[in-house]
Amino acid sequence: MKLTFPVTAADYRKRARARLPKFLFDYLDGGATDEQTLRANETDWHKIKLRQRVLVDVDQIDTATTIVGESCAMPVVLAPLGLAGMMARRGEVLAARSAEAAGIPFTLSTVGICPVEEVQAAVNRATWFQLYMIRDRKRIKTLLDKAWTAGCRTLVFTVDLPQPGMRHRDVRNGISSPGARAKTLKMIHLLSRPRWLWDVAIRGGPLNFGNLSDVMPGTGNLDAIKAWIDAQFDPTVTWEDMAWLRQHWQGQLLLKGILDTDDARQAVKIGADGIVISNHGGRQLDGVASSVSKLPEIVAAVGSETEILVDGGVRSGVDIFRALALGAQGVMIGRPWAWALAGAGETGLNHLLASLQQELRLAMTLTGVTRINDIGTDQLERIGDK
Repeated sequence: MKLTFPVTAADYRKRARARLPKFLFDYLDGGATDEQTLRANETDWHKIKLRQRVLVDVDQIDTATTIVGESCAMPVVLAPLGLAGMMARRGEVLAARSAEAAGIPFTLSTVGICPVEEVQAAVNRATWFQLYMIRDRKRIKTLLDKAWTAGCRTLVFTVDLPQPGMRHRDVRNGISSPGARAKTLKMIHLLSRPRWLWDVAIRGGPLNFGNLSDVMPGTGNLDAIKAWIDAQFDPTVTWEDMAWLRQHWQGQLLLKGILDTDDARQAVKIGADGIVISNHGGRQLDGVASSVSKLPEIVAAVGSETEILVDGGVRSGVDIFRALALGAQGVMIGRPWAWALAGAGETGLNHLLASLQQELRLAMTLTGVTRINDIGTDQLERIGDK
């Protein structure tokens, strides 16, 4: 049955699956190895039970907050996603516009399709920029200057990708496999989605990594581009490099990929303005803890010293509320916004963000709080409560 009126992230996932070439949907949807952490990221949120309260004056609910000094209509940031510009025509531009309309930040990936100048020119709100530490340090400095000149003032540095994880779906679909058979398989996937092929690949080109196009070989050949990117990830990066980065970036700095209290303390020590508790959406090391399961102990360790965001498996406004109740200042969402964009374009993403905000508002209403800063552990069931 055709889904006429999608509402939830899961609804948009169904639409995205029907519209994207299989290899691209699986690239977005999949995780590392057996995908245990991928599944736990989502299901572990369900273990956090809210404490319903009644007969409280909740006539004036306000979901507004600030994240690293930036005013937001709700405590949500669109996470950086590689290849997001392939989910819809010039997808990063559409997502940035939708985020601006919703009053929340958008984060552009280093390996997005649209360059930062194109994205920033489409909106008035300053976008956030996500960075990987590639081997060419001069190129890192150039990227930092490029983002700053375009107007970005918040840098999200991803720390959990010294090498790409083992993503079996990508291998099966030929993304990580060389040779004629892999190319044939991908061509079959492409031809099975003629609407996407015409709208995104042909009308939306060029499909290359816009922020790196001047240094990459094989522009227009995604296999060659991916091979170059994979070779550029630098496994030698240490905390000394983070200190160097802190010195070279004038704006707000968040480290994304923190999953351990010792690493969280080190992030504070080098002067990060915030951290993102994350296991890369279950795409790196399978078998590690879900993000939400690590949130309370990291909040206890450094929550008074830095701002904390969390990503991984956030699918609803109730999940956003849960994150706040456990001590986070906000959440990042990744796959849901890409599913909405792929499934129904900018309009779909607008609707999804509005739905998340309404779900958050209702969670606040039925737990008896009216302001984001009032959300805490008092809004959760205590151990032993029934």
